[in-house]
Amino acid sequence: MIGKIILGKSFRGCISYVLENKRNAVLKSDPSNRAELISFSQCFGDKKELIRQFNDVRFLNPRLAKPVMHVILSLAPGETPNKTTLIAMAEDCAKELGFDKHQYLSVTHNDTGHLHLHIVVNRVGFDGKTLSDSNNYKKIANCCRKIELKYNLKQVESPKRFLPKERRNIPRLDSRKETMKTDLRISLLESTSYVEFESRMKQKGYAVIKARGIAFRDNKKMYAKGSELGYSLSKIERLLQLTLTKKQWLIHQDLRKEKRLLPDPKINRPGMSKSRLPDYLPDLPKALEILLRPEHEFEYTPHELLEKKRKKNQSLHL
Repeated sequence: MIGKIILGKSFRGCISYVLENKRNAVLKSDPSNRAELISFSQCFGDKKELIRQFNDVRFLNPRLAKPVMHVILSLAPGETPNKTTLIAMAEDCAKELGFDKHQYLSVTHNDTGHLHLHIVVNRVGFDGKTLSDSNNYKKIANCCRKIELKYNLKQVESPKRFLPKERRNIPRLDSRKETMKTDLRISLLESTSYVEFESRMKQKGYAVIKARGIAFRDNKKMYAKGSELGYSLSKIERLLQLTLTKKQWLIHQDLRKEKRLLPDPKINRPGMSKSRLPDYLPDLPKALEILLRPEHEFEYTPHELLEKKRKKNQSLHL
C-alpha cells in the first residue's frame, strides 16, 4: 500500500473530485469502476450538502489557509478488500492520523487498474482547533505499514521498525530500481567503454547524470544513484576495463550475493501463512540469462583474477 496526504483550500473541489465519476466513455458501460461513497463521519448528505457542512465547520478557524486534507491509500494490483474492510481501514487511518473526531468521508475509486481509497478530512475540528500537518510523510508511512500488517496486504518499502526483527536487515525491493539495475548490468556487459555504456543506457530510456558520481533517471522521473544500485561510478569504470569473461563472473557474483539476501519464503509474516516476494522478482534473471551464459560455468574464479589474488597473498607474506 502506498499512502499520500495532500493539503488544499477548497472542499468544493476536493469533494467534487472524489465523488464524481471519471469522464471516460469506458466507465459508462462498467459501473464497477465508478466512485463509491462508503462511509461518513460527523457529516451526511449529497455532494452539495457535504460541501456546505464542511465549509460551515472550516469557518470556526477562518485564518487557516488549507483546511482540506485529502488522504489517498493506493492498494496493490489485485487487492480488493470488501466494503466492510475498507471502512475499517478508513477508521484505522483516522485514528492513526488523529482525525477520528473530525468530519471526514471515504470514497473508493477503481478506475486505474488498482483500488484507491480516498478520504476527505476537515482539518478544523468542532472545537475550532486545527489538525497538525507536521511530519505528514512519516505519519502516512507508519499508518500504511500498520494497515498492511493488520489486513494481510502486500508490504512495500517502509520504516523498518514495523517489520519483525529477522526481516529488518533484508534489502528493500523496488521493481523499477530492480529493472534499472538489470538494464545497467546488461549495458555493462554489452559495452567496452564508458561512452558506449552511456549510449546504451540512453537507448534503454535512461538519462545519465555524471559528475563526481553517477546517477540515472528513467522516463517516469524515478532517480537513483549508481551507488544505490550497487554500481558506483568507480565500479562501473573498473568493470568497463575488464574482458567480457571477467565482467560476467563479477556480475554473476553480485547476483548470487543478492539472491542470498532475499527474504526466505519459509519465513512467515505476522498474520500470513507465507511471505511473498514481489511478482516481478523471479523474472529479473531472464534478462541477463543469455549474456551470463559463457562457455564455462561460474563455479571457479577466472584465471586472470586468480593471478591477482596470488600476487596479493605473496606480498602479504614478504
